[in-house]
Amino acid sequence: MMKVKVSVAVAIALISCMVLGSHAQDSPQDFLSAHNAARAAVSAALPPLTWDTTVAGIAQNYANQRKADCALRHSGGPYGENIAWGSANLSGMDAVNMWVAEKANYDYNSNTCAPGKVCGHYTQVVWKNSVRLGCAKVTCNNGGTFITCNYDPPGNFIGQKPY
Repeated sequence: MMKVKVSVAVAIALISCMVLGSHAQDSPQDFLSAHNAARAAVSAALPPLTWDTTVAGIAQNYANQRKADCALRHSGGPYGENIAWGSANLSGMDAVNMWVAEKANYDYNSNTCAPGKVCGHYTQVVWKNSVRLGCAKVTCNNGGTFITCNYDPPGNFIGQKPY
């Protein structure tokens, strides 16, 4: 199977999203709660994600690499991955909510995004076969925030529906 690659246009789209301030602590539970709420909204039969320290460690290692530049570049690692960049007050829940907001752009019947829209972050959040999650957040040298979440096993395979 071939994995879908997220384009630079997708990364730019994330930059243009409005970021709301939050007082979330960005704990593993904060990330899990936001992800699992989106999954439960799809179907009670969709399994909840569990936090995985190995996956989280990979996410933290990559987030640390982005601290110098806050660049929206994917790691190319073995996991599914969503990334976000925002202002200093971007929380993990804000990032997950941005990804989940792409649901409006996703058509399940055709398994496609609306023309000119992005929905691959959303489909990774709700990918049925992904069961382990690990996320990380860093404050970048430029004052921005970089957040990454990794999913194991990865999702977004061409020709497959997320659930």
